[in-house]
Amino acid sequence: MDLQNFKNLIDAAGAKIPADLVIKNGQLVNVMTKEIYPTQVAIYQNKIVAVDEDVSDYIDDNTKIFDAQNKYILPGFIDGHIHVECSKLSMTSFSNAVIPHGTTSIVSGLDEYISVVGTDGLEEIFAENDNLPLKTFWGSPYKTPYTMPKSTVAFNIDSSIQAQTLTNENCYGVWELVREAVMTQDEDTLKTLLEAQKNHQPIFGCSPMAQGVALNQYLASGVRLDHESYDHKEMLEKVRKGLYVIIRESSVTHFLEENIKTITEDCPEAARFVSFCSDDVTASDLLTKGHIDHIVRLAIKHGVDPITAIQMATINSAQAYQIESQVGSVSPGRDADILLVDDLNELSITDVFAKGTHQATNYEMDQANVAPTRSQNLAGSIQAELTTAKDFEYTVDIDDGTAQVTAIKSVGPFVRHKQEMNAMVKNHIVQPNSENDLAMVAVLERYGKNGNKALAFATGWGLKKGAMASSSAADDNNIIALGTNSADMSLAVNTLIENGGGQVIVVDGKIINLLRLPVAGITSDESPQKIAEYEQDFFDSEKELGSNLPDPMFYMSFLSVTAIPDIAITDVGLTDCIELKILDPIISTKKD
Repeated sequence: MDLQNFKNLIDAAGAKIPADLVIKNGQLVNVMTKEIYPTQVAIYQNKIVAVDEDVSDYIDDNTKIFDAQNKYILPGFIDGHIHVECSKLSMTSFSNAVIPHGTTSIVSGLDEYISVVGTDGLEEIFAENDNLPLKTFWGSPYKTPYTMPKSTVAFNIDSSIQAQTLTNENCYGVWELVREAVMTQDEDTLKTLLEAQKNHQPIFGCSPMAQGVALNQYLASGVRLDHESYDHKEMLEKVRKGLYVIIRESSVTHFLEENIKTITEDCPEAARFVSFCSDDVTASDLLTKGHIDHIVRLAIKHGVDPITAIQMATINSAQAYQIESQVGSVSPGRDADILLVDDLNELSITDVFAKGTHQATNYEMDQANVAPTRSQNLAGSIQAELTTAKDFEYTVDIDDGTAQVTAIKSVGPFVRHKQEMNAMVKNHIVQPNSENDLAMVAVLERYGKNGNKALAFATGWGLKKGAMASSSAADDNNIIALGTNSADMSLAVNTLIENGGGQVIVVDGKIINLLRLPVAGITSDESPQKIAEYEQDFFDSEKELGSNLPDPMFYMSFLSVTAIPDIAITDVGLTDCIELKILDPIISTKKD
């Protein structure tokens, strides 16, 4: 905002310049005081300038009047931690999906984009965001890649880069500091944390299952908030020790029912330090369940009173991220992000205002946002050579016999354990076994830097045939593939290379499903409805492959995250996430 516009805003708040819009006949849910009372709201450009019982001094003949019809007036909702890219929706498509559900602000590291296009490409995403009704409060990733040991990405953020990004006008803190980086005293990470302190930037944390001494050590880093607690006692300890905490309810990790007990059973007063996030969410869930509004409804269902739940979705999140001067309440000087609701318990949203204009009615956008023309930098090309079936054959030094292998066992989307399994060896090749639920998993570097390829074994997917692959794969977005045979795995990977990225299912040499993700190879400008249709097609095909997991592709796409216990795989190899070292998938071999 330039000086003259700033003066105009102050004059508008002083009733010297008429408001552009007035919302009349509403009942304000005041998240600051937990009161409900009759209110009118005056808006000048994209800011609230008055919140009073009578705002007639702010009205002239050109002021538009919106009759709230005695509905409740709420602040727009905030998603306190989300990887938008994991939805496979571009920022524009994601905005079209969540604005009708009342989400008007998100906090994100946009780290999946950074891994592919770097901070230069991120400027294009910022420009896209500027033209959307959805606000993005960006946290600069504490480093990229997040993986330990380090995997391959297109762009590495280190402390020298942070000296620049932490002073960027778009930056609101350090994104997703994992506990392992503090525990190991990674010097580059510590330099970034000191840089954040120097620039008065908050540190956003990620410390699943941290308690006791481990939590104390982590808190010494200066971290302000955390979005991963696996039970309510863990969350309560974090609050007691000074953390703002965020309840995560994603498409595959449903933590609210457990974590809300911190408030409903342990300590009701803790609620003021608790907020919500979706972290990773699918287009299907956005369309059928909603977004933060869905989480608010769940909280109410589990015993939280409606106003407290609304506070958790608004002002609590804003205060946790130190953005309450912009968003989080219906107050003068804040952004004009306002919801109209006709029932607080059901949280039925009839109207959404964002950035000062009416955007959605009864869960439909008034007019869908249109994505910008994409530059070559975001075109999503995959810099990898085509593969053959041999690239997905794990060879050992015996002709025929048995190999004892370490397999990645999925016991949930964000929990994996090591499992020792036996596999047959024929002609030096370790054989996958669909009857024994032993599949091959591979990660291929996609940026044309080193051609890395890692092979290992996985169990828990229940695949009986075929293969699947994705170039949208947190945290480094290299190509990951899982399959029952090398030929289908090769075809799946080659299909993604030739199409500039996406997700694919292959069976018996045929492409069954293909979702192209042309924006950086990880997202699409297709409508949320179209992406949801693709997701349903994939769900149906994955069941035909034999998998009973809720979302097999999603589970697979997170296998490269080394911050998740106990085992992962990146382009540098099978990784022990506890010892932070590379493992040999072969434990032993026995010749026939």
